Amino acid sequence: MREVIRWAMCKLEVEEWLELAVMSMCTGAETVVRTIYGNSNGFEVKIGVHQGPALSPLLFLIVMEALSREFRVALSWELLYADDLVVMAETEDDLIKRLNEWKDNVKNL
Repeated sequence: MREVIRWAMCKLEVEEWLELAVMSMCTGAETVVRTIYGNSNGFEVKIGVHQGPALSPLLFLIVMEALSREFRVALSWELLYADDLVVMAETEDDLIKRLNEWKDNVKNL
C-alpha cells in the first residue's frame, strides 16, 4: 500500500519534500490492539498506513485521484465522491467492461 501512495503522489506531482515527509510518517509507526482484557504489546505497522490520523483520508483521496487520472477514458465516466467510485455506462455490458478495466488496471499497479 505504501508503494501505491508513493506512486500516487508522484503521479499527482506532489513536491518531493512533502512525499518524503508523508512516507517518513509511515515508517516505524507502532500500534496496539485494545481488548477488554487490556492492550497488547506494541507492534510495527508494516502494511498500509496507521489508522486514525487525519492524514489517512487525504492519502486515500490522493490514491483515488491518481487512479482515476490513470484509467480515465476520453469521456468522464468515473466520478469520485469521498470514499466512493461511481462508474457509468450506457449499457450493462459497457458497465461490466469498465468495471473490469478498473479492476485489471488496479491489479497491475
